[in-house]
Amino acid sequence: MRYMMMLVRSDAEWEALTDDERNSTGIMEWWGDLAKRGVIQGGEQLQPARTATTVSWEQGRPVVTDGPFMESKEGIAGYGILEVADLDAAIEVVRTWPARSHRVEIRPVVPR
Repeated sequence: MRYMMMLVRSDAEWEALTDDERNSTGIMEWWGDLAKRGVIQGGEQLQPARTATTVSWEQGRPVVTDGPFMESKEGIAGYGILEVADLDAAIEVVRTWPARSHRVEIRPVVPR
């Protein structure tokens, strides 16, 4: 089964870290190991939420706005697509996520 893991964190807390602190989290090694084993099928780190552009519709017409749709302290920092047997296996993978200041949301991907 395929699951999306969404990495949730505070942009401000992440940006307050030094490059050495960000690199010492072990994220790159964790990601690389799972990619080699075929568990992670893809994903990306995202720019901070303040860089978002939102498109909504008013009376059937698109309206483009700078910034995220949701105003919150936390946002989606990145995502990964997991290929695992079931939700329990996805949870086991996510339990090893090295950046303990993040939260990780797991959702099944709709098969097509």
